[in-house]
Amino acid sequence: MAKIQVLDRHTAELIAAGEVVERPASVVKELFENAVDAGATLITVEIEHGGVTMLRVTDNGSGIEREDVPTAFLRHATSKVRTADDLESIGTLGFRGEALASVAEVARVEMVTRTEAEEVGTHYVIEGGEEQECEDVGCAKGTTVCVRDLFFNIPARMKFLKTDMGEGNAVSGVLDHLALSHPEIAVRFVRDGKEVLSTAGDGDVYGCIYAVLGRDFAKTLMPVDYEMGGIRVTGFANKPEFGRQNRTMQRFFLNGRYVKTRTAAAALEQAYKGSLMVGKLPTCVLYIELPADAVDVNVHPTKLDVRFLRDKPVFDAVYYAIKSALENLHTRKEAHLPTPKGGATSVPSGGGFSAPTAEQLRLSFSALETPKPAPETPVTPASKPVAPAAPAPKTVLHDGGDEGFTAYKSFAPAAPTKTPEPAPQAALEDVKPIAITPEIVEITPQMPAKEPETAPEIPLTAQPEKSGEITVLGEAFATYIFAEMDGELYVIDKHAAHERILYNRLRETPHTEAQQLLAPVTVTVSPEELEALTNAADELEAAGFEVEPFGAREVIVRAVPLMLCDRDVTETVLEVASGLCAGKTEVTTDRLDWLYHNTACRAAVKAGDRSTPDEWKTLAEAVLHNDAIRTCPHGRPVCITLSRKELEKQFGRIV
Repeated sequence: MAKIQVLDRHTAELIAAGEVVERPASVVKELFENAVDAGATLITVEIEHGGVTMLRVTDNGSGIEREDVPTAFLRHATSKVRTADDLESIGTLGFRGEALASVAEVARVEMVTRTEAEEVGTHYVIEGGEEQECEDVGCAKGTTVCVRDLFFNIPARMKFLKTDMGEGNAVSGVLDHLALSHPEIAVRFVRDGKEVLSTAGDGDVYGCIYAVLGRDFAKTLMPVDYEMGGIRVTGFANKPEFGRQNRTMQRFFLNGRYVKTRTAAAALEQAYKGSLMVGKLPTCVLYIELPADAVDVNVHPTKLDVRFLRDKPVFDAVYYAIKSALENLHTRKEAHLPTPKGGATSVPSGGGFSAPTAEQLRLSFSALETPKPAPETPVTPASKPVAPAAPAPKTVLHDGGDEGFTAYKSFAPAAPTKTPEPAPQAALEDVKPIAITPEIVEITPQMPAKEPETAPEIPLTAQPEKSGEITVLGEAFATYIFAEMDGELYVIDKHAAHERILYNRLRETPHTEAQQLLAPVTVTVSPEELEALTNAADELEAAGFEVEPFGAREVIVRAVPLMLCDRDVTETVLEVASGLCAGKTEVTTDRLDWLYHNTACRAAVKAGDRSTPDEWKTLAEAVLHNDAIRTCPHGRPVCITLSRKELEKQFGRIV
């Protein structure tokens, strides 16, 4: 049996430091909180290479007296707690006395500080827990702490750090929370020589949210101000029409400290029930104020988790605060109508494309069919000149306006030998559908002034084509298509069927064709979502997205998959970011497959969208003539079969 022995001081300190200093973001958090406790009104954070090689925190707080500087780097040395009773009502952000000692054990630390009463400042250097120098220096009132070469003496910890971008994003995320927790403090963040965050420090919460989380997020918020049982809840929460796919934009601050609390999160989501769309989650920046002795923040070294003396009062305060804000909200969701034909075109603010109109949906299905042969001289109105036929380009710019390009979803693409003549305007309403081979969805951009051209046909699989005659009976609930073939009744889920066809096309195409945006779209995301999008750059490109970082909290979208050209770009990218951030999978092929799922689902016709008899016919043929189309990518059945024999049993015609 191994002999038990006491660890040497240095090893013990390294183990203890690991609980406090996990990465550069941990160091920034501890130093920032010390600056807040020192009464600073201006805090500047600078990092290089994600904070691994250098990070510097400068404040204009009270400073540290010369004789206390070496003591500040000793473990459990603090000015905020004197006795055990003080732990029952902690009013400061820091109190353990572990931050500076832990940082000094795993990095090279340099401090410059001066109090208002001192004429000269103090320059102190400590490396790996060992003091190097302590001397006089001229400096302004306040404290500057510079940390270099983090984990230089622990290579095992160093190799587990993420890339410079990943660590920098983590620092950015921490500073988001810290800046929001104290809007009365001006916060400045400089990343690799570039200023990426600056708050006014005037105490205006909305202005701070605008600066930290961006304009797009800020304009979705409504004010919250409520007090109940000595607990006050203030801040902002999202209006009912704006929700997110995940909880990354839920921010709770307890007595000036960013915390994670299931109690407040549950109350928030419960308050939105019946007001928020199913599948969406609320967002907020809420400040909860309650007596210090009613909460225990001494639960974990990171101080993110807290325990309430009583959960119910906190739950009720948050719940009724949100309910009150929703009841006082007198605005309705705005409807943005498309620009009338002949008017000026514009790019919608929601992401570059307008939602498909009923006419576009009708044309998207009519493009699946083969139009009747056009007469040699098409009949057109006198006011409209005849446009010569031209092959549709594979990739085009889309301006999102009413006069822009329209994407036609086709179940039956194949390679044409020549460009067909355009069909006359009068032939659009009575085109004749044809039986199609097992195929997939093709998107053919086209000018609205021209008639849709016949899409090429490309076999989907090697499955043999069924030749049964299909009779479409109708549609139920704008979701299910009823069709009869070979003595059996088929019920087809049109969304699931269309989704499977689109998904098969994406899987069989080596690289999804992308649609370049006329005006790139900037999307505000959380630091976690930004990191997830950055890490999945290769898969996003393969799926047809061109997304690149644009600052510390935004990405710029230059292209989307062609089949998504009529969808809201901002909403699409946020949904993709949410899925990637939630850790759908870590395996590259599976992650790409999930992107295919997401793209196909968003591009497919939705349940509840009214379709025409010709559209029913085309989709029914695509499904019933191809045995390979059985389930949607999520595993739900595409088609249910009911035989005539089984139906007659139900009515007692046969036994």
